[in-house]
Amino acid sequence: MTSPSKLQELINQRLQELNFSGDPATLYEPIRYMMALGGKRIRPVLVLMGTELFKGDLKQALSAATGIEVFHNFTLLHDDIMDNAPLRRAMPTVHAKWNSNIAILSGDAMFVKACQLMMDVPDHAVRKVMEVFNRTALEVCEGQQLDMDFETEPSVNIDRYLDMIRLKTAVLVGCSLEVGAIIAGADDKAAQHLYDFGVNLGIAFQLQDDILDVYGDAAKFGKQVGGDIIANKKTLLLLYAIASASGDLSVELANSLLMPVDAANAYQKVEAVKQIYNRLNVREYAETQMQSSYELALTHLDAIVASQEEKTALRELAKSLMIREH
Repeated sequence: MTSPSKLQELINQRLQELNFSGDPATLYEPIRYMMALGGKRIRPVLVLMGTELFKGDLKQALSAATGIEVFHNFTLLHDDIMDNAPLRRAMPTVHAKWNSNIAILSGDAMFVKACQLMMDVPDHAVRKVMEVFNRTALEVCEGQQLDMDFETEPSVNIDRYLDMIRLKTAVLVGCSLEVGAIIAGADDKAAQHLYDFGVNLGIAFQLQDDILDVYGDAAKFGKQVGGDIIANKKTLLLLYAIASASGDLSVELANSLLMPVDAANAYQKVEAVKQIYNRLNVREYAETQMQSSYELALTHLDAIVASQEEKTALRELAKSLMIREH
């Protein structure tokens, strides 16, 4: 089994070989810039691991793996526009460096490039790969729209939130693994189990992100702790707190969420909401939900009839994704 680090090297090498160039330069330069910002390349690595799990040829999966990564970065580019985010991986976002119109069009071109790469697979796999990819691409759009809708909806329940993160984040993880399995010629049942493994792992990963946003160590987490609270973002933690709080505590939570935020009192708001979370055992609830999704993912992995060595490699990668510093 090829190590994840070696697979990352293969992906990065393949990305460097791609021809993101042409006329007009203002269309292609932002694409090269976006792809050069780096990242862990987890999704394309999962494509290759899915292929290896069923004894497939990595060379036949490399284009699809890079296509998944180009698609993922396309979604990030457009998300940054919608969020009006100034930075991505500590560098100016594409729309901040150029402008929103250029960023939108470069993102569109990235999506086309991703589709071209996804089709560069063995003939036996083209139709199935494109069916899975197209379905997933639409679901990611649905998840992003739901996330934006939640910003103005007065009431969002936990089930709807879980479905949103499934669509926005988790289905692409599942797609990556399933595409790898399809390229290797896995049967439909095995490919479905691998997809479900990825989806549930993706949900667990996002729930852990929600938890770390409140309880993480900023120096180790790599993001501003409390950012979701400051923005009143409807995460699992907040939705559970709203559903669980009653009486005076409910009023206290509502007032805390209404606190105006500037550089002087952001910490005060975060601490006020965090204290309420602690009283409602919000963290324990979220960790239980996260662990449940993670264990369900492993159940699907265990159900696959394949080499224990390869399954162990996937299990270890999943474990590494879930061990992040608090």
